[in-house]
Amino acid sequence: MSTPVLVRPHAHAPVRSYSMQAPNIPETAKVARDMLTGLLTVTGHAPLVELARLLVSEVVSNVHLHTKVSRLTLEATVQADRLRVSVRDDDPRGMPWPQAAQGDGMAPEFAPETAEHGRGLLLVQACADDWGTMWHGGRPPTGKSVWFQLVDRGGR
Repeated sequence: MSTPVLVRPHAHAPVRSYSMQAPNIPETAKVARDMLTGLLTVTGHAPLVELARLLVSEVVSNVHLHTKVSRLTLEATVQADRLRVSVRDDDPRGMPWPQAAQGDGMAPEFAPETAEHGRGLLLVQACADDWGTMWHGGRPPTGKSVWFQLVDRGGR
């Protein structure tokens, strides 16, 4: 049995985008993690796998926990040196923000250690090279997305 060879992307590598629609159920977080693992492995971005799996799990789980939509859309764009992931839902209510920004008076560093929820976007904010949120559909909005970006520094 031969060992697979990972190919390092080159600066001239094309931009590749992948999209997945999935039901808004707990298992979708695993499907999203597995999709990104395969995508990053075959495109030569294996160093990003573990962090991408963690962050996509948090973002997909937020849709499941905080919306009533039946489906979500995950888009992953791979470039020579980066990955951008966006998770969209069609629930126009409430833009997701880290817990402290929601006006609950809790700063991120004071999140209760026993809390089972409430740290997902703080984790995305702390670990991603860039991240953000976006409304879709004009006024009034018809949905929103949370995105994050990871840079593959290739061991530099």
